[in-house]
Amino acid sequence: MRSRPVAVFCAFTLLYLAVGLYLSLGANYLQGDALSRVADTRAALLSRDPHLAAIGFIFTPLTALAQLPLVSLSGWFPGLTRWSLTAVAVSAPAMAAAVTQIHALAGERQCPAWFTWGVTLVFGLHPMIVYYGANGMSEALFVFFVVWAVRRLVRWMTTDDVHDLMVAGFALGMSYLARYDALAASGAATLVVVVVSYRRSRRTETAILDGVILAAPTALAFLVWAATSWLVTGSALAQFSSRYGNAAILEQSGGGSTGGLSALGFSAAEIVALAPALGVVLLVCVVLSVRRRDPEPLAAVVLVAVLGFAVFTYLRGMTFPFLRFYISAIPLIVVLAVFCVPRGGVMTTRRPGPRATARTQDRLAGGRLVPTGMLILLAAGVPFSAVAMASPTLSQEQHALHAVILPESGNRPPELRMQQEAIVASFDTERRLADYLDSLDLPEGAVIMDTVHGFPIIASTTRPEQFVIPSDRDFVEILNDPAANGVQFLLTVPAEGRGTSDALNLRYPTVHENGAQLGSLEFEVVNSGSDRPTWRLWRVYE
Repeated sequence: MRSRPVAVFCAFTLLYLAVGLYLSLGANYLQGDALSRVADTRAALLSRDPHLAAIGFIFTPLTALAQLPLVSLSGWFPGLTRWSLTAVAVSAPAMAAAVTQIHALAGERQCPAWFTWGVTLVFGLHPMIVYYGANGMSEALFVFFVVWAVRRLVRWMTTDDVHDLMVAGFALGMSYLARYDALAASGAATLVVVVVSYRRSRRTETAILDGVILAAPTALAFLVWAATSWLVTGSALAQFSSRYGNAAILEQSGGGSTGGLSALGFSAAEIVALAPALGVVLLVCVVLSVRRRDPEPLAAVVLVAVLGFAVFTYLRGMTFPFLRFYISAIPLIVVLAVFCVPRGGVMTTRRPGPRATARTQDRLAGGRLVPTGMLILLAAGVPFSAVAMASPTLSQEQHALHAVILPESGNRPPELRMQQEAIVASFDTERRLADYLDSLDLPEGAVIMDTVHGFPIIASTTRPEQFVIPSDRDFVEILNDPAANGVQFLLTVPAEGRGTSDALNLRYPTVHENGAQLGSLEFEVVNSGSDRPTWRLWRVYE
């Protein structure tokens, strides 16, 4: 069976789109992080003060920027953003592209066709890969770019083609614009390139130049993004300094770890949940690589660095205990399994470098034993991961899928069943609030709120211009005197948890309790979603 990368890409794109449409439109199950990027993009295009900087500088911009064309249509088709479909339209082809890169990597190594298609299917159908290809999160773009970089580094080790090195660097630079974890990947890749280049050329300047070529795109992405953030917000690293940033979210939510062996144990459990046979495959890959004198597996250090970064940041209490932070374990074990298969074939390139080498044709010792064993180990881990994803302890963000896929099965305690149903119902209340406010036919700038909890309202409304939100350049001026600036309603949340960073609570500490003498209580809405706030709508005194 021949390699058909276009067919692979199209098939998996359709699969992930279908799953995403079911989750969004069928089950109404949306991921908050994905929906918040949708809301940011909509604010940049369709708010009362549209400008590109409204996308924000807390998180990396690529996921939001990629949605701009589709979000621009939400003025006519608001369901695109209401149900996070614009995000799904980005994550589905991105994850399908990652599957295509795995397929191409195995094909270029001249793995047996049955093995190439086997690892392609095991990777593409892994439940974690399917879910993050379908839910609009940034993980899909990140996995694609990192796997693309790994494949190009493998090619460069044989071809010495500067174009392979440049593409690998470009992929790593783009991965930084998808997730900050890419700094670890880029650093590890640069080290590998410098070492390999020096061993081939024995020239320090050549090794340094190759390293610079690889690292330059990531360095440029880092500097441009930091400089833009500094020029617009006054802070180059808003992710750490802003009251909306990751550090503040951890403090407000009480997340993160306390460090020590328990944190390391949790990280190990998360890795095992996603790639149970990783340790075995890694050991076999190392032994075989040393015996064959095969440098290509060194490219996998890029994925190891991402995984190590996830372990380190959780150990230091800098991240939440989320399974998705360890998603790189899945492409890592698949890539290592590919490297266990003997090298073969010719690595073709248009412009081979001066130190290009003929690819060594490894002897297939033991016949099909190694590739068969690797494929069995990979396939056996898929159902294990599916079960782990249903665990509230190991999979805080995914276990509610049980209520979507198999709502009546399993011996779940009533409390867990109710919790999962509440997670699925997240943002239902905000959608109803958006519908109610839309029905009032309010003028522009009639409702002021913060998007720290209000982002689903911005994503769901048919009239985003009726809201005054923090990305508006006159937000502070209007917040200081709502009545004088035509505001008719205040939309508030309790000053607890993430609500402590809400701009209305910071400016008027008692606004949620008593209106802060700004208005009278119109109504209160108890939220049906999990970890979502009770909303109060205050009519501003004239």
